[in-house]
Amino acid sequence: MRIVDAFRVVRYSPNMQLLSGKDAANHITGIIHPKYQVHGFSVHLTVRKIYAIDPVGKLDFGGGEYVPAGRLPIAPCQLRPEDNYLWWELDKDCYFVECNETLNLAADQVALIEPEDRLLRAGAWHAPIFVRGHVDPVELLLTVGVLQLRVKENARIARVRLFSIGEMMKSAGRPRKSSSAKPKGSKAK
Repeated sequence: MRIVDAFRVVRYSPNMQLLSGKDAANHITGIIHPKYQVHGFSVHLTVRKIYAIDPVGKLDFGGGEYVPAGRLPIAPCQLRPEDNYLWWELDKDCYFVECNETLNLAADQVALIEPEDRLLRAGAWHAPIFVRGHVDPVELLLTVGVLQLRVKENARIARVRLFSIGEMMKSAGRPRKSSSAKPKGSKAK
């Protein structure tokens, strides 16, 4: 199967391999508690900071007028005197989340970051995204759909799944043999 993506031919490869959580963890720094974050085929990402979004960003075709939306830090608060960790109280809106973890991916690896199931069930989400290379810090655009969401410091908010695409990279870099436009058995005029 051939797919054209941004004017490059991309071929499907059955050799794309999902790495185990333990192998994926070798490419992630800042893991707080491996026992609870590293799973069979994924690693949890945790909340370090949350920012409100400054309401103005700009996006144009060429990038000359691009301005990212600003970030306004939100201070977490203590809900109960016995709490060792603080909480963010988020209203229905969008927020930037900075994770504790950093990704250090090899050239033949791609990571899928997807929302944690409990985040979805609590009424919030972020878009699943694919990332490559060095990602420091991991940042997510969180959408809160409920009237209020409380997020505790270091809460597990997302899962990262790491794929090796080594064979795909090799085949995508090779030139394809040209084929004749004429079907076999046709006569040239």
